[in-house]
Amino acid sequence: MILPSVIDAIGDTPLVSLDRVVAELGLSGRILAKLDYLLPGFSKKDRAARTIIEAARASGELREGQPVVELTSGNMGTGLAIVCGVLGHPFIAVMSEGNSPERARMMRALGAEVVLVPQAKGSRPGEVSGDDLARVEEAAQRITCERAAFRADQFARPGNPEAHFHGTAPEIWAQSGETVSVFADFAGSGGTLAGCAAYLAPRGVRCYAVEPTGAEAIGGGDRSTPAHPIQGGGYDMDALAHLKSADLAGTVTVSGNEARDHARLLARREGIFGGFSSGANLAAAVQLLRGPERGGTVAIVICDSGLKYLSTDLWDDPPPQ
Repeated sequence: MILPSVIDAIGDTPLVSLDRVVAELGLSGRILAKLDYLLPGFSKKDRAARTIIEAARASGELREGQPVVELTSGNMGTGLAIVCGVLGHPFIAVMSEGNSPERARMMRALGAEVVLVPQAKGSRPGEVSGDDLARVEEAAQRITCERAAFRADQFARPGNPEAHFHGTAPEIWAQSGETVSVFADFAGSGGTLAGCAAYLAPRGVRCYAVEPTGAEAIGGGDRSTPAHPIQGGGYDMDALAHLKSADLAGTVTVSGNEARDHARLLARREGIFGGFSSGANLAAAVQLLRGPERGGTVAIVICDSGLKYLSTDLWDDPPPQ
């Protein structure tokens, strides 16, 4: 089948059983990985980008040729660069300098204008804090006004969770033969988790938010050490609008080192080249199968590609096997 555009290639990613990881770690249960890093922009955010833009065009809120602005860690921006480029909208991505430079280079290659915002005092390169995100939000609001642009606003627009309610979750449910008992996802904007929980929880699936150790805002836990290397989420924000009414079974905390180690394990044992948040999701699934969900079937999303982290320490001299 010939697709009319690359936008139509967004969705229907494979679901893969991580049997080699489960066997190596001696786990009781199963882990299923949704390979959204294979989407055109190499991340799950392509789904939300498409849904938000198509809904805004259909309602008339986004006019033909009108610019689009968005705050991004790079993944949503990449998805928007693709969708906006195909549909004829100039796109301005506003991103913290703390994110890996591969993301900015990819967005520019896709035709986006990228505005990099300096990090807040005390922030470390490669780690985007809540204060950093606040600076990016301020810049995004200003640029939206200056350009008379449409703000994609992944943290608030319903198209974000709707993309996963209508796409990611039913795909997982059908591909697994309706056998999934647990879903876990690292929370950035919360759209994937909220949309999947809305679809899966009524079907008896227990859904968990994954957070960085020391930045546990969703679970109301320790918030004493919010710095972490897991880009694209864990911003230690007091409220994520999409998760306000989400039916969650609980939260799982993962350290930066655990995310890094499990991303390397995923690549080495399963040939799946994911990023930090993918490693965090695998680490959370392992915790759940060793604890409250022993014997269950845990579904996770491979959120983005490891190619977006080649300048970070994620792939620095992984231990030989």
